[in-house]
Amino acid sequence: MITLDVALGDRSYPIYIGRSLLGKAALIHNYLSGKEVLVVSNTTVAPLYLDKLMASLEGYRAESVILPDGEKYKTLEYLNDIFTALLEKRMSRQTSIIALGGGVVGDMAGFAAACYQRGIPFIQVPTTLLAQVDSSVGGKTAVNHPAGKNMIGAFYQPKCVIADTDVLSTLDDRQLSAGIAEVIKYGLIRDECFLLWLEENMEALLGRDAAALVYAIERSCMNKADVVAADEHECGQRALLNLGHTFGHAIETAMGYGEWLHGEAVAVGMYMAADLSARLGWLETTDVTRVARLLERANLPVKGPRISIEKMKDLMAVDKKVLDGQIRLVLLKAIGDAVVTDEFDAELLDQTLQQCQV
Repeated sequence: MITLDVALGDRSYPIYIGRSLLGKAALIHNYLSGKEVLVVSNTTVAPLYLDKLMASLEGYRAESVILPDGEKYKTLEYLNDIFTALLEKRMSRQTSIIALGGGVVGDMAGFAAACYQRGIPFIQVPTTLLAQVDSSVGGKTAVNHPAGKNMIGAFYQPKCVIADTDVLSTLDDRQLSAGIAEVIKYGLIRDECFLLWLEENMEALLGRDAAALVYAIERSCMNKADVVAADEHECGQRALLNLGHTFGHAIETAMGYGEWLHGEAVAVGMYMAADLSARLGWLETTDVTRVARLLERANLPVKGPRISIEKMKDLMAVDKKVLDGQIRLVLLKAIGDAVVTDEFDAELLDQTLQQCQV
């Protein structure tokens, strides 16, 4: 088992990465504040792993709430199902919530924990690669709104993150590739050595080689933990973790949540960011080709759906990085060197949006 730390003073917490961690009762018990637990999962993950997790909670009053699976259910309406379960089961302030699922479950369970009785503890047990390398770490919790993705939420840190790599064996290939998109992101924004490793080991990742997966998860979490420790509330450098996300969130919103997986939309967004960076003279054409080739090797798209330029820009304007009404984007000064900027020509942005569609 590998242990990393997210250094946030008295709110610091560990990330555990390894095999068969769901069955390690003592590991989970260390982070439960009382004797009441509510496990939040979904209809896909619960039949696979809920019983195993519940068995490790022997001696606790452990209840569960099962949400429908999918990004389209990441709403205030379904968030209320968690609150209803907490209230109907008369859960106290000493209750701990355990999020057993992918990014949607983690975001919703964390947001519910931040709100219930003004804050109760929670634990992240991510079951997708995307959640293990990104959404479970850093304390971002949220739900979607028809007008914008992840615009309603809170910064609320878990007590720990338990990334059991065994659960990735049941992850379908499309979801695996979607998670690899976020892994590639770390190489592009701040870790070119890791990007080189990914270029050499992509087939091993797609083949679910255990050692390759563990290394990719560890390196990704190390990068994210460093950034979050330096900028927990995204006042500065943490925004760099959103490479491709302003474009990607616009695609997800325009197409309807769940039609495009988050990682797929982010992959297109990262290619758009590279394309615009090249138009600004920051990247070489060969760099853009390099980004495209790696994404395609990961079975990810680099061209987005046909959406009008005006609609894309309208949706991009509903973004947490917008400042004084001005769209700001994460772009690449070089591979491994990202920057948040509003200094780009609107015509060049239009060209990128036009050229990067199917």
